[in-house]
Amino acid sequence: MVRVPLTPEQIAAGCRLGALIRHARAGRDLESVASAAGISPETLRKIEVGRISTPSFGTVVAVCGVLGLSVIDAAEVWSVPGDEPLAM
Repeated sequence: MVRVPLTPEQIAAGCRLGALIRHARAGRDLESVASAAGISPETLRKIEVGRISTPSFGTVVAVCGVLGLSVIDAAEVWSVPGDEPLAM
């Protein structure tokens, strides 16, 4: 199966989400946050730097739960204001 390339908007959205998560994690060890969320440290690192622009919903929920972030806030940061919702 061939994956459709991400749009520039999706890439930018992933960077915004990563920045939110990185900011919320400030001062916490990446490995311990990843472990508590049930993901690998490398996955969390990639999300934080925007290399995984469209992480799975379950991953976002788990990371948000560990960091005390609202999933709604994460979704709003990922969304592009004034545009149509980004399709996946």
